[in-house]
Amino acid sequence: MNIKSIALLSALLLSACSDHPQGREDKKTRHYDEKTLAMGELIYNSHCATCHGYKGEGKTGWQQPGPDGKLPPPPLDGNGRTWRLSSTQIQQFIRLGSPDGRGNMPAWQGKLSEHEISAVAVWITSLWSDQVYLDWQTKTEHGTQ
Repeated sequence: MNIKSIALLSALLLSACSDHPQGREDKKTRHYDEKTLAMGELIYNSHCATCHGYKGEGKTGWQQPGPDGKLPPPPLDGNGRTWRLSSTQIQQFIRLGSPDGRGNMPAWQGKLSEHEISAVAVWITSLWSDQVYLDWQTKTEHGTQ
């Protein structure tokens, strides 16, 4: 074994002993009901993915109004602002659509049940990285922000 190999192996072993996951996924932060998650994915893919993308990537230029003067669908994958909303607020957006006509998102109230709306909100949070999810839980969902 050469010196470079020993140095690389040592670095890998030391990083494995770290208290911080440094990019590794920590699924202990999430507690999903699998049936709710599956329902949310199905509904999202049927009603939301056309605009927001199947991976929640949103439309490019989502921060600037389009030719119609309305904001394009934002990313829901943790790269936008959605993680700053509580689960109640996410459900409110789904229920009532774009506030003040700023976007083209339709209201789903009366078309989806409250349980279905909740399941979609859960699915959206599943798209986020563990770090975004953890930040959301501690800063937004639990009201410390």
